[in-house]
Amino acid sequence: MLVAFEAGGILRAIVLVVLYPFIYLSGEKMGLKIMVMICFFGIKAESFRIGRSVMPKFFLEDVGSEIFEVVNKGGKKMGVSNLPRVMVESFLKEYLEIDFVAAKELKMFCGYYVGLMDETKNVHSLKQVQEGKGSSDMIGIARFNNIRDHEIFSFCKEVYVVSKADKRSWKKLAKKNYPKALIFHDGRLALTPTPLKSLAMLIWLPYGIFLSVIRIFLAFTLPFKISTPLLIFTGLRLTSSIPENAHPNKQNDNHKSNGHLYVCNHRTLLDPLYISFSLQKKLIAVTYSLSKVSEIIAPIKTVRLSRNRDTDSKMMKRLLQQGDIVICPEGTTCRERYLLRFSPLFSEMCDEITPVAIDSHVSMFHGTTAGGLKCLDPVFFLSNPFPVYTVQLLNQVCRSSYSYVNENVEECRFEIANHVQGEIGNALGFECTKLTRKDKYLILAGNEGVVSNR
Repeated sequence: MLVAFEAGGILRAIVLVVLYPFIYLSGEKMGLKIMVMICFFGIKAESFRIGRSVMPKFFLEDVGSEIFEVVNKGGKKMGVSNLPRVMVESFLKEYLEIDFVAAKELKMFCGYYVGLMDETKNVHSLKQVQEGKGSSDMIGIARFNNIRDHEIFSFCKEVYVVSKADKRSWKKLAKKNYPKALIFHDGRLALTPTPLKSLAMLIWLPYGIFLSVIRIFLAFTLPFKISTPLLIFTGLRLTSSIPENAHPNKQNDNHKSNGHLYVCNHRTLLDPLYISFSLQKKLIAVTYSLSKVSEIIAPIKTVRLSRNRDTDSKMMKRLLQQGDIVICPEGTTCRERYLLRFSPLFSEMCDEITPVAIDSHVSMFHGTTAGGLKCLDPVFFLSNPFPVYTVQLLNQVCRSSYSYVNENVEECRFEIANHVQGEIGNALGFECTKLTRKDKYLILAGNEGVVSNR
């Protein structure tokens, strides 16, 4: 279902759900062949990145803690699967540290998958294991059906069969115990697409799109005091925390020539809008990337950064003279509980900076994407039945206090950026990293995440 929806589109996912009763009755082996045909037929092999960007997150949620500890004690480890290699290899090698993978290969024609699996048994990985460890020490762990399907287990000294009852008794592997931290993942689906959940999601989707249009219309046409209760009535959930000393006092506004700077972490494209609703005032959103559609439907002013330090610095100082601005210095979104490196550009704009800690939660669709259409990000996020946002304004950070301690301007910029990142991370309980937008897009989309202007 993940491959059908994320790589093939909604129509292919509908076909898979409609045919699922027939697939279920066809038996495990024939049913797998039918599903592979539906999901992979006509998909371009070169652009297929679901196995690396989407599947690991869902596979990791199904890993049993007990069996993981047992497998982790082995020397050379080989993963055996009836699924296509492109679906499981990245997960097994990168996240479970499996050395070799024996799985089905997909047949291709002119660079496109034809939906057929190569039934030739893959013994190349077995030979590699034998050369590195010796076949006399091989131990197999599998379901009963896997033993019959793979001759690999005939070379094992011992084979341990895992029953369904055993698997139900296992505890899920905690995120802190993942061999490799899951920081980035892509795809629109936030729910695990079991048959019943997939059916419910597809039934809800038309209503969700209609609901998102209503929500966008209300936010775009009505003032904050009227639109806020109406949006809450439609299912949006917003929790705000605004201390008295978190933003400039109103009595001092007349004495200030410039606007105020709000710096937040980046969860979705709607971050600046939710801050505006929390403060009940219009802000200017400064962003690194924004689609034309999102720019048109945004009820607040949006300005793109050019990624040139001097140009962006002059533009932001000019915008501060027009009003309050909000910026997301991470440069891209991160779904998990991590903060990417903060660009120090904002630290030289004004003396007083207000950090804003933001978190969001969805139940069906993610409002971000690295490989899909960014213009649909707000639509998918607002298509969730009850999308949740939390906005927490923190105590102001004064640049002048850092200037006295460190006279080196360049170091001072980075100290302020790291301090703001740390304050937001502590407020949310997120882990701070030095990863950047480039790191994210290289992992998820195979590019640096920069689109050149025509």
